[in-house]
This record gives sequence, structure tokens and C-alpha cells, in this order.
Amino acid sequence: MIKLTSVGKDFNKGKANHVQALSDINFEVNEKQFVVILGANGSGKSTLLNLISGNLFPSSGTIYFDNTEVTRLPDFQRSRWIARVFQNPLSGTAPDLTILDNFRLAALRSKSKKLSIGATDSFKKLVQEKISTLGMGLEDKVYQPVGSLSGGQRQAVTLLMSTMDETRILLLDEPTAALDPRSAALVMQTANRIISENNLTAVMVTHNLKDAYNYGNRVVQLAEGKIIRDLNTEEKAALNEADLFHWFT
Repeated sequence: MIKLTSVGKDFNKGKANHVQALSDINFEVNEKQFVVILGANGSGKSTLLNLISGNLFPSSGTIYFDNTEVTRLPDFQRSRWIARVFQNPLSGTAPDLTILDNFRLAALRSKSKKLSIGATDSFKKLVQEKISTLGMGLEDKVYQPVGSLSGGQRQAVTLLMSTMDETRILLLDEPTAALDPRSAALVMQTANRIISENNLTAVMVTHNLKDAYNYGNRVVQLAEGKIIRDLNTEEKAALNEADLFHWFT
């Protein structure tokens, strides 16, 4: 589903502050895999996610989605494949619009924008049914501005919004980093359910070793811009939580 071949990324090449963020990355993610990417600060994991999303272009190498080359396609042209949830709960939504309006925008994310009827009663009912699965009571508050929600509520709602269009790839950019433990647990449970129920291919960058242990069916470790560990489903299942901690000691 996702294939990176000999991908490298340099910043400020030829200058004194040159940084080689990624070097000769060969990385494939099969359809319906949930890959967790771990790494210390500066390891290149955020750069890798930005290359997949189209927020950055590689300095070398090629990127494919479903056998289609997307190396130089910007993020908005990759939207027919990708939805992304950011670290900051304030990102990825329109805070001044209602929950219902945000879901309406999400449903039109990869479609041509034209004058059409807005949120119908049937659409409102669909949104309420989706939101009710969170157990937060927000299904009765669909006319509330998204900006008034807590961080955890907003991340959970954003995850639900990611499935309103024909998404095939979900990118999770440290989705619980800004949340309290209770909200973080709810967001990860929601993410895991959405990925499973919708048969999504998912890539998550995280610092949270507990989440890396509990979620996903493959774990990859980056260091100094290179992949140094890549554990498949069976190898990951054989890990214990302490093993992950030892990777960073």
C-alpha cells in the first residue's frame, strides 16, 4: 500500500547547518497493516511521516501508494488516499465551525467543492450515530463549535472525521502527546477500533512506549535517519514491554 524506495531527505544541503534527516530509506507498509514508528528526537520519524503525507518532498528516492508514484504530489493531491491526525488537538479541524459542519467538510475532503445542499437530517443522524460510539455525550451537541471541546474530545472527533471520506491510509502524528492519560487512552482505543473496523492501513509516530507495545501489528525504530529495527507481527507479539524501554537505554 505504501512503498518508499531509496528515500533520503536533506535540509539546508551545501550549507553549514546541513542536516541529513533520512538516508536511503526502503520501507513498505502492506494493506491493513498498523505500523508504529519509534525514535528519539531527531531520529527522522516526523520527517518520514511528512514525506508520506506530502507535506515534504524527498531529496532522493521515490514514494508509491498502491503502485501509483506520488513522490512529487503535494498533500492535498494525496487526500484521496490519506487522512491525518496531528499531535496538536487544535490542528486538523475548523475551531469556529460546529461539530456537524466539520464532519460535513471531512466528508467532502477529497471531492470537488461546489455549491450543494449542506448537512441534511440524514447526514446529521449519521454523525450523531458515529459520535455516540465515543460515549462522551457529544451526539446531542453537534451544533457546538469544535473549538469548545477538550483536547481529548477533539482528537476523538477528528479520528471519526477521518472515516467520513474514502480514506485508505491513516497517519497518526503522536496523537496522544498533548493529552492527559485518561483522554490519551480513549483516543488510542478509538483509533484502534476505527483502523480495525474500516480495514485501514495505518502509520503512527509516537514517543509513548506503552502505546507502541499495546497497539499496532508492526514496530519500526529509527535512529539518525535510518531504520535500525523492523519487527513484524510475530516478532512484535514476542516482545515484552521492557524490551522497548531497553531500546532507548
